Amino acid sequence: MRIERVTVSYRGAQGNAVEDVSLDVRAGEFIVLLGPSGSGKSTLLRTINRMVAPSGGTVHVDGRDVLACDPTLLRRSIGYVVQAVGLFPHMSVAQNIAIVPQLIGWEQDRIRRRVDDLLTLVHLDPARFRRRFPRELSGGEAQRVGVARALAAEPRVLLMDEPFGAVDALVRFSLQEELRRIHKELGTTIFFVTHDIDEALRLADRIAVVRNGRIEQFDVPLALLSDPATSYVEDLLGSRDALRRLSRLTVQSAIRRSSSERATAFIQSDRSLRDALNVLLAGSNLVEVRAGNSCIGSLTFDDIRSALVKAPE
Repeated sequence: MRIERVTVSYRGAQGNAVEDVSLDVRAGEFIVLLGPSGSGKSTLLRTINRMVAPSGGTVHVDGRDVLACDPTLLRRSIGYVVQAVGLFPHMSVAQNIAIVPQLIGWEQDRIRRRVDDLLTLVHLDPARFRRRFPRELSGGEAQRVGVARALAAEPRVLLMDEPFGAVDALVRFSLQEELRRIHKELGTTIFFVTHDIDEALRLADRIAVVRNGRIEQFDVPLALLSDPATSYVEDLLGSRDALRRLSRLTVQSAIRRSSSERATAFIQSDRSLRDALNVLLAGSNLVEVRAGNSCIGSLTFDDIRSALVKAPE
C-alpha cells in the first residue's frame, strides 16, 4: 500500500486536516497512527477507504488508486472497525458478521462456515454467541464481534479507529492481545488509530506519529524511543523516561526460552534491555541470550516492547 503526498482540506477550516503525507506500507504490517485528538490521524485513515476524499495526492491499495475505484466495492473489500462498534441491534451476531459476504454473493454454506470460524478466532464460542443480539453482549464481546465482522469477507486491509477506547483497562488489554494474535495468524495489513502510547508500543510494527496533519516520524516503536526525530516525538513518547526504564530492566527479565529463528548476535543475560535494544537496532532481528557461554534463550523487539509496557513507571 502507498499513500503519496496526501492532503485533505475541509471547507471553512483554517489549514489542512492532513498535509502532504506519504507512507509506504508493506503487506501484512501493523501500522499505528499515533497522535492527540484533532491531529488528523482519523482523517488520514479514512482516505484509505474513501470515506474522506483527498484534496491532493494519491492512495493506492493493492496497486489501485482508490479514487479510481467504485467507493461501495472498495469499502466492501476493506475491513473497518470503530470505537462505537456499530452492530445492527435487530440482527443476531451471525447476521451482523455475514453482512458483507452476503452483499458480495457468497454461498450460504460458505458464510455459515466463515461466521463460525471467525467467532472461534476471536474466542467467542459459536454455539453460544451466533444467535445472540448486540444487547446481550458485554462491551468486550461486542468489540470482538466488530472485529469478526470487519474480517468476514477476508479483506487484505483492516482499518481500526480507536476501537478499544470505550472499554475498561483490563478488557482493553485482553482485546489488544487478541488482536496481536489474530494479526500474526492472518497476516492482514492493519491501520490502527490511537492516542494511547502504551497501546501503540504494544501493537505496532511501525508507528506514524501525527501532529497537525503531518507525520513527525515513521519508524519501529523502539527506534522512536531511542532516536526521536523531533522534540515533539521525544516528549509524546516520554523517550527519556522509557530509556531509563529499559536501563533498569535486565535481559533476563524479558527473554523467551526457545525460538525457531537463528540469532545473528548475542548478549549476556545480566545486561540491560537498553543494551539489547542497541544490539537489535544495529541490524539484528533476534539476539541469543547467554549466561556465560551457555545459551539460555533469545530476545526480539517484541520481547523488549512487552517488557517496557508491562514494567512499572
